[in-house]
Amino acid sequence: MKNVGFRIIRAGLLLSLGGAAAFLAAGWLRTSIESRTLPPRLVPEVSALAAAAAAVPTADLDAALADLEKDVNRLEKHLFSLDRQLMRRAPKGTYIVIDAAHNKLWLRRGEKTLRESICSTGSGKILADPAGGRSWIFSTPRGEFHVTNRLEVPTWRKPDWAFIEEGEPVPDRSDALERFQDGVLGEYALAFGDGFLIHGTLYTRLLGKSVTHGCVRLGPIDLKAIYDQSQLYTPIYIF
Repeated sequence: MKNVGFRIIRAGLLLSLGGAAAFLAAGWLRTSIESRTLPPRLVPEVSALAAAAAAVPTADLDAALADLEKDVNRLEKHLFSLDRQLMRRAPKGTYIVIDAAHNKLWLRRGEKTLRESICSTGSGKILADPAGGRSWIFSTPRGEFHVTNRLEVPTWRKPDWAFIEEGEPVPDRSDALERFQDGVLGEYALAFGDGFLIHGTLYTRLLGKSVTHGCVRLGPIDLKAIYDQSQLYTPIYIF
C-alpha cells in the first residue's frame, strides 16, 4: 500500500505540471493497474485519472521532469531536516503516551515501545449542579504533563460532583469522613495535571471505552507495569 500511495501522489504531482509529465503519469498509473498493485476499489478512480492524463499533450517532457526532480529533492531535504528536529525533541528516557480518542496507552523509552495497554478516558459528559449553578465537563485533558506524585493503595477523596451525580447531599467540610473511599482506585496511582490520576478500576469490562470523569483507568496488570517503570517527573503526552 505504501508503494501504491507513492505512485498516486507522484502521479498527481506530474499531472499538476501538465504536458508530457501528465502523459508519463498516465503510463505509471496504467502500469500500476495492469500489475494489480492497486486495490480493486481504487481501479475505477485511477483508470479515469489515467485516461484524463493520456489526453494531455506531450511537449516539454524533459523540462517538466527536471522541475519535478528538483521539487522532490527539496521535499526530501526538508523532511530530513524535520526528522532531525523531531529526534532532538524526543524524550530521552521513559515516557507515557495516551491516545484519549481511542483509549490506548503506551509506555515508551526513546523510539521503543515497552508496553501497549487499553485504557479508559474521559466521557466528555457534562454534569450540572441544579442547586449551586456549577457544572463539570468530564474530559481527559490533552497536552504535555508529567507525573507529580506516585501513590500506593490510594484513597479516593470524593469531590462535590461525585455526590451531586449520585443525588446525595454534598458534605460541608472537605475532610468529612464520607468523602473518603478505599479500594476504588486500584493498587497504584500516578498523579498528573490538575488533580488527574492514572489509576486502577473496579470495572475492567469498561476498559477501552470513554467512561471516566477525566482520569485514565488501567487494568491491574498494566497499572502495576506502568507504575513500576514510572518515576516523579516522567513525561505524559495526551492527545
